[in-house]
Amino acid sequence: LGSSAEAIDIAEDRDRFEDFLNRLSIPQPPGAGVSSIEEALKVAKSLGYPLLVRPSYVLGGRAMEIVQGETELIRYLTLALELDSRHAVLIDKYLQGKEVEVDAIADGERVLIPGIMEHIERAGVHSGDALAIYPGVNLTEEEVNTMVDYTTRVGLALGIKGLMNVQMLIMRENGHSSVYVFEVNPRASRTVPFISKVTGVPMVRIATKVMVGISLREQGYEGGLCKRQKLVGIKAAVSSMSKLTGVDSYLGPEMKSTGEVMGIDYNFEAALVK
Repeated sequence: LGSSAEAIDIAEDRDRFEDFLNRLSIPQPPGAGVSSIEEALKVAKSLGYPLLVRPSYVLGGRAMEIVQGETELIRYLTLALELDSRHAVLIDKYLQGKEVEVDAIADGERVLIPGIMEHIERAGVHSGDALAIYPGVNLTEEEVNTMVDYTTRVGLALGIKGLMNVQMLIMRENGHSSVYVFEVNPRASRTVPFISKVTGVPMVRIATKVMVGISLREQGYEGGLCKRQKLVGIKAAVSSMSKLTGVDSYLGPEMKSTGEVMGIDYNFEAALVK
C-alpha cells in the first residue's frame, strides 16, 4: 500500500535524489554526493565553505551538520560514513536563506496541498526544532506559486500515493527570489497534525483512503493549494534539555526537540503569545 519502494529509495538516496531533481529541472543547492573523505575535500574546495553534510537514509537529521572548515568536514563526514558506508553522503553549499516546507497528499494524478509553512529560524535548523508559521506571512505570491509547482511535479514524478513532505529554501537577491528543493520525504511528517488542525483538512484520513485506492477526486478534493484560512497558526518545539545534563542546546540540522505545541489566532502576534 502507498508509495512504492522505488519512490522511497529515490527520495532517500542522495545520489538518486540529485539526479531526479535534475531531470525535472528543479533547482537544488549546489552540491555532490561523495563516498570518501578525499572526494569530500575536492567538493569542498570547489564549493567553498560553509557546507551542509547530509547522509542518506536517516531520520531526525541524524549526523547532518553545517561545517565551516576542513577539520569539521573530516570529523562529521567520518561520523556520517560510519552510519552508512554503502550510500553517498551529500555535501551541499550552505545557503543562508529562508526555509519553507509543504505537507501534501498525492494519488498519482493530483497533489493536494492544504497549506504552506514558513520557518522563523535561520536555514539549517531542523524543521522539528523550528517555529513554523501557517500561512507563510512573509512569502510573496510568486514564491508560493513556485512551491506549489515544485511540490506537484515532484509528487507526480515520484508516483507518491499518500502523504509527502517537501522542504525548500528561498534565496532573495536584488528583488528576485529563487526557490531550491533540498529534501523530499515520501511519508507523514511531524507537521501533519499541525497543518491538519489549522486548515481543517484531515490529511491522515484522506491519505489513508488514497493508499487503499480511493482517489482525491473521489473524496471531493482537487489538486493544488487549498484556500487560505483567515487565521495564523504557529508550531513551536518543546525540548527536554533542562532535564539532561551536558546536552548541547545549539540548534542545527540534527533534531533535538522532544515535542511540539501550537498557537492559533487571527494575527501573528496573538498566535505567538499563545
